[in-house]
Amino acid sequence: MANYTLEEKDSFVVLGFGTDLKSDYTDYMGINQEKADFWNTVNEDGTLDKLKTVAENESVFIVNEAVNNKMMHYVGVLTKETLPDATRVIQFPQGEYVVVKGEAETAEVLHETLTGMAFGEALPAAQDVAYVGGPNTSVEMGQRDGKVFGEMWIPVVRK
Repeated sequence: MANYTLEEKDSFVVLGFGTDLKSDYTDYMGINQEKADFWNTVNEDGTLDKLKTVAENESVFIVNEAVNNKMMHYVGVLTKETLPDATRVIQFPQGEYVVVKGEAETAEVLHETLTGMAFGEALPAAQDVAYVGGPNTSVEMGQRDGKVFGEMWIPVVRK
């Protein structure tokens, strides 16, 4: 079972660059491949480095959001600034969040692990709350002992 906490968070804004995931929402292998391809692109073409120049802190946000009936996937940072070619300013609501902590060898594996733990274990175990949509994010917070550590944040409401 995934260990999780319920935490109150203030609203926050993530500036991101994103991609429209084309795979069916039940095609986990296809979705994961699209996300991996996107992650490789933003690391290689300088997009992530560009975002970090306007970031308020060291955290990198990997956001999933449904927009206009499309599954969107973003890499972003906390900032009050903007970049002319950024894809989206993503608003996260004030309220309770299911938070799952973890660590992994790479940022990509961290994101996949946290997503699986959060949606496969923590949310089903969180009996008093429900995820009703909206953006969710894994947050890469840094490195220690050769591993990437971070958290998954999913906004929830009381049942």
